[in-house]
Amino acid sequence: MIYKILTITGILIFSFAFTTSSKLPKTLNSKLEASAAPALVSEEIETFSEKVATVYGEFAENSASMPTLKVFERAMTGYSKLDAKGKVGNQLLTVIDFGLSSTTKRMWILDMNTKNVLFHTYVSHGKNTGGEFATKFSNTVNSLQSSLGFYVTGKTYYGKNGLSLYLDGQEKGFNHNARKRYVVVHGADYAEPSFIDRIGRLGRSYGCPAVPNSIAKDLIEKIKGRSVIYIHKEDKNYLKNSKLLNSVTAA
Repeated sequence: MIYKILTITGILIFSFAFTTSSKLPKTLNSKLEASAAPALVSEEIETFSEKVATVYGEFAENSASMPTLKVFERAMTGYSKLDAKGKVGNQLLTVIDFGLSSTTKRMWILDMNTKNVLFHTYVSHGKNTGGEFATKFSNTVNSLQSSLGFYVTGKTYYGKNGLSLYLDGQEKGFNHNARKRYVVVHGADYAEPSFIDRIGRLGRSYGCPAVPNSIAKDLIEKIKGRSVIYIHKEDKNYLKNSKLLNSVTAA
């Protein structure tokens, strides 16, 4: 009797070992598929990072200066998603790194087709965002502070600062009030390097990314018409809650 029980048990184990996944119970199949999912997601993320590193290398070969790879990858993450949504009409990516001193050139305009840096220049931050360094950010009207995140450029107009460029903030809670606040790209004398020589830091705006007057017109004409601007800072709140940086689906 014991022999028969062992024999039957052995047959059952053997049969189960060679059962195909299609014959497994649905609950077991689901568990197997779920366990495989994280590996697939990791592979997709790794592939995107590798792609970004390749593109970064192409820019580095053609240019004397670039934002750091970490900042560039974040900029590319949002740019790719906006492009996939059909929001990009001008294949340029502007990166502003407000983690850097205002005495340094912290704005890059990147041509995503030719992999060339078209402009590498100074850019101001808001009056209430900080002195030499940008430390405080807001999306509130009349805050006189800069706003972080991704923008898409609009049309140009002439205002009190001459030729200026509308910006449409793409991140609710962080910069969606850009139009209401008149956060625009414009030229300013206080964004010229000569201002740094006199004061020891760049001048400050009312929240606009102001650029040197000497190149403002050419720069604005180049990036107008639905190109992407990414304003970066290692800000915990933004980096944790930005949907363009943290949504599961990678473009």
